[in-house]
Amino acid sequence: MIKSGMMVSLFFLLISVNAYSQNQQFTLENCHVDGIKSQVKCGKLSVLENYNKADGAHITINFVVLPAIDNSGDKTPLLFLAGGPGQAAAELASALTNVFYEVRKTRDLILVDQRGTGASHPLQCEDTTNQNVYALTPEDFSIQEINDCIDKLTGDLSQYNSENAIRDFEAVRVALGHKQINIYGGSYGTRAGLVYMRMFPESLRSVVLDSVGPIEVPIGLFGQSSARSFNLLLTNCQKEQSCQQAFPQLEQEFQTLLTRLEKAPAQVDIAHPRLGTQTTFVISKAKFLGTIRSQLYSVTTRSLVPLIIHQAYLGNYMPLAGLVAQTEGGQGIYIGLLFNITCNEDYPRIASSDFERDANNNFGGDDSHFSFKMACPLWPKYRPSDAFYKPVTADIPTLILSGDLDPVTPPSNGEYSAKSLPNNHHIVVKNAAHTVAMSTCASDLINEFLTSLKPKALDESCLDDVPNESFMTNLNGGTTNYEQLSKTQGGIH
Repeated sequence: MIKSGMMVSLFFLLISVNAYSQNQQFTLENCHVDGIKSQVKCGKLSVLENYNKADGAHITINFVVLPAIDNSGDKTPLLFLAGGPGQAAAELASALTNVFYEVRKTRDLILVDQRGTGASHPLQCEDTTNQNVYALTPEDFSIQEINDCIDKLTGDLSQYNSENAIRDFEAVRVALGHKQINIYGGSYGTRAGLVYMRMFPESLRSVVLDSVGPIEVPIGLFGQSSARSFNLLLTNCQKEQSCQQAFPQLEQEFQTLLTRLEKAPAQVDIAHPRLGTQTTFVISKAKFLGTIRSQLYSVTTRSLVPLIIHQAYLGNYMPLAGLVAQTEGGQGIYIGLLFNITCNEDYPRIASSDFERDANNNFGGDDSHFSFKMACPLWPKYRPSDAFYKPVTADIPTLILSGDLDPVTPPSNGEYSAKSLPNNHHIVVKNAAHTVAMSTCASDLINEFLTSLKPKALDESCLDDVPNESFMTNLNGGTTNYEQLSKTQGGIH
């Protein structure tokens, strides 16, 4: 019954895409994108906003194809599923061509802006380029801002969901003429990948799930996982002699600083990290925690955390300001889509007791719940079917990657998918954080896996060489230097 239904859906999808092509509603042309010198291909595909209304409104799905360097083998391409929810895949083209360099030697890399992001009917709340990130604090987030955001969004918001996103990706696959594709999902992209596996298993040759957000675990409970990641950092700092000597009371300083900021935000006049002009920098408890949490996503930025905490404890907030500078102009997340998906597909499944348990931690308590609890009760509602939440059991070769230091998708998340998928291998990398392939040799393992389709027979030896955490211990040297603080990049989600 299920397979027959899928075949019928695919049949009508093929008819629709052919019709789009005849009406010039599918285009694919040579182009250039930022950060890539070589010519690539840019595509547009018109799809139904509501797949159940054949005569309804259409939206345009934007995508980029990074062609294989050697396409003589005509190998099955790799489709990248972006994180968030709310990242636009095409905007990541430059970074991804470096990460997946070995893959792209022989395979096309397909980057589709999920509906609600990028140039695919973006759901963005406001222009973030002019925000004063130094004066604003998360506590300033208001009900009025949420309502203003909702008023600015266009289209039928109930149709900007994970399942329709997968229908769009499938339509792009058909339009490009690929019998099958491989998919890589990172962070929320793993959730999208799992939905793809459930909806269109015949279309997938293989799957890579990196930093899993499983169907069974609602997005939004980051208290316990952030604390776990932070406590591993504290432990690793104490194991490294230079870090232990520089910051022997790091956890105590962290807790003292939180208590101080909870009583009243700190305000200091600083030189703008980019412009050099005098700027008032406001540091609230939530702003401090959010900034530190974002650094936990990457091993590179984690190296700064002990020094940032210690300097803030001493009253020097300039290093922290260097990190906050990176949020100027936004963080590449389309906030409207983020709330639209999480407030409807995840938040309704979180009980008050779940929030209470998650808040019982030594990092930020319930700090990570604030925006969800404020926005979700006001957000326009849709509800997925019960089938959406069932474990995915598709028999497709699947490689699962987890970083042991990850603050939002810990290895326990990957175990859910490892238990339900019959042909998988789950690799936990001890010294990696969020999205393992972005910073380790796991990207090469992915290339090997795409060739062999044998997830349990990969040569994982290169992962043994991933170094232990190391930490910057002063403002003038170590892992980085003071000027580099303003160039540090945070993670996704």
